[in-house]
Amino acid sequence: MIRVAAVLILLLSAPLAGAAEFDLDRAKREGLVGETLEGYVAVVDEASAPPAVRALVDEVNARRREEYQRIARGNGIELEEVEALAAKKAIDRTRAGGWVRLNGKWQQK
Repeated sequence: MIRVAAVLILLLSAPLAGAAEFDLDRAKREGLVGETLEGYVAVVDEASAPPAVRALVDEVNARRREEYQRIARGNGIELEEVEALAAKKAIDRTRAGGWVRLNGKWQQK
């Protein structure tokens, strides 16, 4: 399990390429994107999110899911286990003022 945790820390802290207008850190700082209990990011306010932010969320989540699946296969555990661990780590690491979705509701940390 230590190996899984170490890989998740690297994954959640690594910058992601793509979506030139936005990066994940900027989108989080601006309150556009937050972490969820499922281990993925989501748009905080769908109605006002620019298309670039939606594209960023899709890209980040696709990469996370791919990495979570790789970790699960490599450790002989279920994907949901990796997602839950990643969610806990990501939410714990969310800075004060950042957004997290808990029990279906967005909250600022």
